[in-house]
Amino acid sequence: MLENISIGQYYPAESILHRLDPRVKISILLVYVIIVFLARGFLGYMLLTGFIVAALQLSQVPYSFILRGLRPVFFIIVFTMIIHVFMTPGQVIFGAGPITATVEGVSRGIFMAWRLALLVISASLLTLTTSPIDLTDGMEYMLKPYQRFGVPAHELAMMVTIALRFVPTLLQEVTRIMRAQMARGADFESGSLLQRGRSMVPLLVPLFVSAFKRADDLALAMEARAYRGGQGRTRLKVLATGTHDWVAVAIALGFAAVVTYTRFAMF
Repeated sequence: MLENISIGQYYPAESILHRLDPRVKISILLVYVIIVFLARGFLGYMLLTGFIVAALQLSQVPYSFILRGLRPVFFIIVFTMIIHVFMTPGQVIFGAGPITATVEGVSRGIFMAWRLALLVISASLLTLTTSPIDLTDGMEYMLKPYQRFGVPAHELAMMVTIALRFVPTLLQEVTRIMRAQMARGADFESGSLLQRGRSMVPLLVPLFVSAFKRADDLALAMEARAYRGGQGRTRLKVLATGTHDWVAVAIALGFAAVVTYTRFAMF
C-alpha cells in the first residue's frame, strides 16, 4: 500500500499540463488550495471536483493512478469524517451514552473528507505533471524576490524538491524492509497497540540507517560535481511563459472568482 502514494512521483506524458510553466502550475495550486478552504456547500465542492476532473483529463494521467494514491491516506480521511460526525453538536440521529451522531456532523464530516481528498489529488497532480528539475526551477524563480531579505531561494527550492523526490523512494524502502522482517517472523498487524508500536522498532531502525546513508551518498555526489549552491549558476533551459500559460492563469482566476461567489452568494 505504501508504494501507492503518488505525491512526489512524476508521470511522463505530452499533455497540456506537462507543458505549462512550473511557476504557473505552482501558482494555480496555491489558488486552488485557498479556494478549497473558501468553498462552502455542495455546489462549491462540485465545482472544485469538476476542476480537478478536467485537469486530470488534460494531464493524461490515468484515473486509477490517482485513486491508488488515495489509499494510503484513506484512513486519515475516514477518521476525520468520523470525528466530525460524533463531535459536532446538532440534531441527533442516534446516540450511545455521551456519544451521539448528528445531522450537522454527518454533513460536515462528508465535506471535510471531500476537502482532504481534493487537496491530496491536487498536490499529487502538480508532482505528476512536473519533473523535479522544473519544479526546482519554478520554486526558485518564485522565491527570488525574497533573496533581498536573506531568504536562500535556491537552497529552499532544492530541499523541497529533494524531499518530494525521495518520498516514493523511502516508501518503497519501508515496504522492502517490512517484507524482509515479515519473512523473518515479524508481525506488524496483530496484538495490542503497544505491541504494534514495539514491533515497529525493527522497521524504523534500518529505515533511518538507510535514509541517512542515502542522504550521505547524495551529499557526496553533489560535492563531487562541485555543487556550491545557487550563486552564479546558469541554466540550460530558461523558464518563459507563453500564451497557453496566461490562458491557464485566467481560467484559474475566473474559476476562483466563481467558487468565491458561491461561497458568499445566497441561493
